Amino acid sequence: MAEAVGKEISELEQKIKIFDNIEKELLEIKSFLEISTKDEKLAGEVEKKIEFLAEKIEKESFEIFLSEPYDKEDAILQIFAGAGGRDAQDWATMLQRMYERYFERKGFSYKILEQSFGEPGGPDSRIGIKSVTIEISSPFAFGFLKREAGVHRLVRISPFSSQNLRHTSFAQVQVFPKLKDLKEFEIEIKPEEIDIQTFRASGPGGQYVQKRETAVRIIHVPTKIQASCQSERSQAQNRKKAIQVLYGKLYQLKQQEFQKKEKEFKGKIQASWGNQIRSYVLHPYRLVKDLRTGVESLDTEGVLDGDLDKFIQAEIKIFRR
Repeated sequence: MAEAVGKEISELEQKIKIFDNIEKELLEIKSFLEISTKDEKLAGEVEKKIEFLAEKIEKESFEIFLSEPYDKEDAILQIFAGAGGRDAQDWATMLQRMYERYFERKGFSYKILEQSFGEPGGPDSRIGIKSVTIEISSPFAFGFLKREAGVHRLVRISPFSSQNLRHTSFAQVQVFPKLKDLKEFEIEIKPEEIDIQTFRASGPGGQYVQKRETAVRIIHVPTKIQASCQSERSQAQNRKKAIQVLYGKLYQLKQQEFQKKEKEFKGKIQASWGNQIRSYVLHPYRLVKDLRTGVESLDTEGVLDGDLDKFIQAEIKIFRR
């Protein structure tokens, strides 16, 4: 308890320091503005200072929005291919690449914990995936990513169709927090409620990454929820990661149950799997549209290359009103 309070005090002191520095920079810019009209070179420097400070203020303002439980924590993101065979598996691969590019743009470190591969032979030699679990390590990773959870829809000419037919593919994204201290979850898992299985970690085409059964799958018997990890070298390490993923999934289930009760109370019931959040249309026109915020982009290539800032920023703002 004392450690948690100390950490919170340290974070608040750091925030105060940041805002004090912003205030000093604003006063400095104000004094420069009074003399910059007579010096073109100085005016250019002041303009750069204003742009830099505006970016810093925007970053800090977004973190103010991210004040819900676990927003500051690392995140676990999962992608599942929907029905549709190779098209859906290829779409899941495209989504994985999109998010990895976004993480790189933001400076988030990430690691693939578990991956289930589909059929090879996709466009640009892509190998389709049935599912993937990614761990994202960065302050506020969960806060930034949690609203990406939902169904993502792709409309395009199928690269697997010999007749060049248009195809609609679906993939589901799930996001939940990864807590360093599992006691914080306020969720109890009894030993008799879990089934721990071990298996060999495998890669594309079924080739084994390791000959020993180091990969771990944990099943929470009451809810049938599963969590797997195969990225670490030892079974003990993979078990620890899988437990963290399981706790995150149970937290997500708890949140969904609360939201369902809240909607029933308000008389608005929606199925969580049916919540399509974003459409990516590549044919007959090009458009990415978020169906919750109304944000659109004609730059489909940029979005699929990880340019998600305006979508995620809109999500953070609209859901915190």
